[in-house]
Parts: sequence; C-alpha cells; structure tokens
Amino acid sequence: MADTVYVPRLRAEYDHKIKAQLTEKFGYANVMQVPRLDKVVLNMGVGEAVNDRKKAETAAADLTLIAGQKAIVTYSKTAIATFKLRENQPIGCKVTLRKARMYEFIDRLVNVALPRVRDFRGLNPKSFDGRGNYSLGIKEHIIFPEIDFEKAGESWGMDITVCTTARTDDEARALLTALNFPFRQ
Repeated sequence: MADTVYVPRLRAEYDHKIKAQLTEKFGYANVMQVPRLDKVVLNMGVGEAVNDRKKAETAAADLTLIAGQKAIVTYSKTAIATFKLRENQPIGCKVTLRKARMYEFIDRLVNVALPRVRDFRGLNPKSFDGRGNYSLGIKEHIIFPEIDFEKAGESWGMDITVCTTARTDDEARALLTALNFPFRQ
C-alpha cells in the first residue's frame, strides 16, 4: 500500500490554477520564473518583557500555538538606557514557516483570522518592499482561533512578513491576490 503525501489545499490550488494564471499574465518562458511563496516570518515584539521575563515566554508559547512550530525567544543585542534595556534581555519571539506549514498558516490567516479583525477594510496594497515581499501588522494576536480568548492574559501585536520569489511588487501582488489576500481597492 502506497503512502499518500499530504498537500495543503492552498498549495494544490497554486499548482493547478495559479501557476497557469501567472504564466499567462506575465508571459514567463520557464516554469521556474513563476513567483511562489518562499517563507513566512512571524514576529512578536514584547516590550513589557523588559520588566517581566515570563511575558516573552508566554508570547513565544502563544506564537507556537499560532504557527504550529516552536517559536524562539529573541534577545536584545545592545543596552539602551532610555528603555531600561540591558544586553541579552528577552524582548520578543519569532518563527519562520516554510513548505506545508507556511501554506496552512496563509490559508488560516486569509480565511479565518483576518475576517475576525475589528473594522477590517482590507490589507494595505502599498506594504511591498520593492523586491516582492509583503509585510503586515496585526494589533491583537487573539484573532487566531488557536488562542483561547478567555485564557489569554494579554494581547500583543505581531508582524507577518510573506517572502516570495517574485522580482517585482506587481508580480508579488498578482501572486498574493490569486492566493485570496484581501487587498484594499
């Protein structure tokens, strides 16, 4: 009996529909020129962790639940006296998603989490970096269904960076629009 390989829904849609649409739109000569998702980086800056070390670990645990992959705590590199920050103090956490987990996260972000944002009017279409990567910020991490609203003591913001292999912002915008990212008009 052959083992079946699990392919995320969004990856299958990309392989069967979106690749062909992008090739037709931009006229790529080679299949390898078609832009694809490379990685997704989730980052939480927890400023209150300067006073309480447990807050960074709590944020890392929440980020681990959201991503489905263990988050690491980030530490300060330099001391900044005005922020009462010393060197090697925990100041946040991050996780990098690739392959199947990346597609699963994008699917949950677009279809479940973003519609739960209060007064959501769409994503800013100008948040591209000029090289085909897109960044967005979320004010409350509790919009994800993995976080129990009652048990969450505090709500932190988080940054999400979607890295693509697209060379220009137009190609990346076309890719993300095809992946159902709700950009503002």
